[in-house]
Amino acid sequence: MSILVYIEQADGAIKKTSLEAISFAKALADKEGGDVTAVALGSIDQGELAKTGSAGAAKVLHVNDEKLNAGVIQAHAAAVAQAFEKVGAKTLVLAKSSLGDAVAARLAIKLNAGLVSNVTDLPDTGSGYKVKRSIYTGKAFAETELSTDNKILAVKKNAIDLKTDGADAAVENFEVSLDESVFAAKITSTDQATGDILLPEADIVVSGGRGMKGPENWNLIEDLAKELGAATGCSKPVSDIGWRPHHEHVGQTGVKVAPTLYVAVGISGAIQHLAGVNSSKYIVVINKDPEAPFFKAADYGIVGDAFEVLPKLTEAVKALK
Repeated sequence: MSILVYIEQADGAIKKTSLEAISFAKALADKEGGDVTAVALGSIDQGELAKTGSAGAAKVLHVNDEKLNAGVIQAHAAAVAQAFEKVGAKTLVLAKSSLGDAVAARLAIKLNAGLVSNVTDLPDTGSGYKVKRSIYTGKAFAETELSTDNKILAVKKNAIDLKTDGADAAVENFEVSLDESVFAAKITSTDQATGDILLPEADIVVSGGRGMKGPENWNLIEDLAKELGAATGCSKPVSDIGWRPHHEHVGQTGVKVAPTLYVAVGISGAIQHLAGVNSSKYIVVINKDPEAPFFKAADYGIVGDAFEVLPKLTEAVKALK
């Protein structure tokens, strides 16, 4: 029995979160038996699709229709539903994301499937089908039991280690029948965040707060981020006063991130900020106030002046490289 994985792309490249979803599906297939088939929508190079095999996909169904590039939710849900039926799948796996959440909700109705989002571990099938998921912005976990024949699992970022040792996947063109009504919604414009590495997809994030004292000092944040290959973020007060653009605001009311490494510089650690970063694997805090609340959530902390610590830390990273 196949497990189907819905994969997302950005400018023709498979998103890392979707590769993680494939690795999750592969681990699930190894546990329950079967193989992993991915479905990709829109204009993507076949060589890029074949690379999904390294994450665990045996085959990729490619719906090569440029009308699907825009990510119209209704059209994606209709195409994935047809792929689900073609492979005879009982389980659909995808990455939890803004697009993935919307597509999964529609597919739950189309496929008469039970849906669990924010999945953090493989299902426990010893007695029923129980799925562990993250709740309360990562502060707790819940166990959800699915009783439907068809199941949809939306996997939280960094929930499972990315597999990288698989062979190339076979790529098969897949024709779908899409009524024009599924394209009734039109995306008229898209405002994209700028930067070499986008915040929602970043594996490392370096964020600054009001402790940086002004936008003229942000080069210290950017220098460290460049050496680490990281995205840059900021606290809400920093974006509110215009030091940094709002798309860099990390927190409960901004961008929620789950990188492998989150570095917070000059950020006190208000609960709203912590709610947006507490899914990070490792948190490093740099602050001259030893009583800053953020230290309680940190895996590693440096008590010191950011203007002294950051240049030394950047030089140390350079030396290691």
